This record gives sequence, structure tokens and C-alpha cells, in this order.
Amino acid sequence: MIHVEQKELVRQLGTGHFMNSIVLIEIGGKTVRTLPKDVAFHPVTDRPTHVDFLRLTGDSKVEVSVPVVFVNEDASPGLKKGGVLNIVRHELDLLCPNADIPEEIQIDVTGREIGDSIHISSVTLPKGVTSVITDRDFTIATLIAPSGLKSSEGDTTQADVA
Repeated sequence: MIHVEQKELVRQLGTGHFMNSIVLIEIGGKTVRTLPKDVAFHPVTDRPTHVDFLRLTGDSKVEVSVPVVFVNEDASPGLKKGGVLNIVRHELDLLCPNADIPEEIQIDVTGREIGDSIHISSVTLPKGVTSVITDRDFTIATLIAPSGLKSSEGDTTQADVA
């Protein structure tokens, strides 16, 4: 068992990248590379009470959830027309070499129109990184029409406002 300062742990958890960051732990004069696997929280105060770490050895691969970030939104004709980016998956479950875990996966939306879908097959993953889900070409995001898009007659359809 090791002790981790709660203030530092809370700060690291707040970054959003803690669960896919390499944590170096010194044990008996040796530095061990680890990956956080689980964090237990107090049921009332919601403060972290326990962290499980996975020891990384050699050039093994690990399964991690990596956040998705969309870039070049100003270069998307569909978004310029008022379309909405409907994000289906905020994180991707990836199998990565333990030395090269990406902090995030950037997806370029340049040229995307309303009605387009972004699937895992259209995403360029870093070298050596593969999707854990291999049995289907799952959707990551879609570009949908806004709720108040003008119709062909020039009418405007508005959603009811409560």
C-alpha cells in the first residue's frame, strides 16, 4: 500500500486525463511505471478514498478510454449553416502501447455537411493504436440540422419553448 496526497489526487482527477496518464511510483528505490485503473470515492463527500494502479512492464499494450476532441469547426459548411455536432462518443476505447498512450484523439470536421456521420473507420489513429471495438464501424458523431431550420417554403419551424 502507498499513500497518495488527496489534494494532488483531486487536482490530477480534475484534468480529465488522469485515467490514461502514466504515473511513476517509487517503491524501495525503484521507479515503477503504472496506469490508474480505478478510483473509489466516498459515498457522501465524493472525495477519492482509494486508487488502483496497473503496473506496466516491457512493451505491453493496455486498454484505455481516450477523450475525443473535434477541430476545425469553422471549416465545416454544415456547422456554418447552423448545424449541430451531435457527439455520440466522448471517449474511444483504444488498445495502445503502454509507452505511447495518446492524451486525446483529434477529429477534423473540415468539409462536413449536415447529415454527415463520423465513424471510427474515418479516424486516423496514432501508430500502434487500435480500437477495442472491432466488430462494427461505430458512429462517433453526426452533424444534424438545427431545430429551427428554414423549410423550402420560407417558413421557420421553431421548437416549443416552455
